[in-house]
Amino acid sequence: MKKDYRDLLKPEIINSLSGLSLISRMIVDGQVSGLNKSKRVGGGLEFSQYRGYEAGDDIRLLDWKMLARSGRYYIKQTEIDTHVSVKFILDASKSMLHEENGVSKIDFVKVLVASIGYLAWQQEDSISLFALNNLKIESLYASLKKHHFNRFLSTLIDINAEGNWPKDDNKLQHIHDKAHKELIFFITDLYENKEELTQSINQLKTARNEVIVLHIMGANELNFDFEGAVVFEDLETGERIKVNAKEAKEHYLQALNNSMTTFKNTFLTNAIGYELFSTEDEVSEAIKLFLNRRMQLI
Repeated sequence: MKKDYRDLLKPEIINSLSGLSLISRMIVDGQVSGLNKSKRVGGGLEFSQYRGYEAGDDIRLLDWKMLARSGRYYIKQTEIDTHVSVKFILDASKSMLHEENGVSKIDFVKVLVASIGYLAWQQEDSISLFALNNLKIESLYASLKKHHFNRFLSTLIDINAEGNWPKDDNKLQHIHDKAHKELIFFITDLYENKEELTQSINQLKTARNEVIVLHIMGANELNFDFEGAVVFEDLETGERIKVNAKEAKEHYLQALNNSMTTFKNTFLTNAIGYELFSTEDEVSEAIKLFLNRRMQLI
């Protein structure tokens, strides 16, 4: 019987190199098969082959040295470089420790990022990873080395959700490349006090990149599936509040809907993508999103 990757979604497996590698391969292989590496023939960067000149061809592509040697007209075909720089920026604040059915948001994010990263690496895209909170920054810059994906997974595993999102926007500046084409995934639960996350995200957008916010929430957070008297704790401040679930549900869901609408409209106004993911959702949906946005950037 074929094993479902969800059977492996346990903290001890997710936070091991072999376990996270296995999960990412299962998800990608189950979603994508026979995907060719991302090159196509045209007027691009890397030499591929010669072919005979045909009427209508751009004469600027003629190889004059071949003409001198052979007396025939040849076009130098090249392969267009369609590789993309894929950058992951993770919110590693303590609210990402929210757990449902044994899996925290941060562990779900590790699986999601590992899966997209694996597919990008298979496509020979460059991948980089940054995780931030006010206490620490985990950084892995892009590399063409053979074992880079293993370093990518190791960096993911080492990420600890603690503290809160840094108030100092300058912490993002050294990882933000404004000069090159990039596909940036900003992954967060958008738990903020004074728009500190929203402001950081908006500053990432340039004319040359694609920025997509992946908003991660638990199913209980989205549906407020609680009963009776419930005590909620703010994981970042430690503050606790006791509520009657039945009385609070309608107000909570309305406030949540208003908040998500505001987030979405704010990001779309700045040409930033927004996608909501529940920790109960299939990670394969993120793979589809990656492939779609990647094609738009090429």
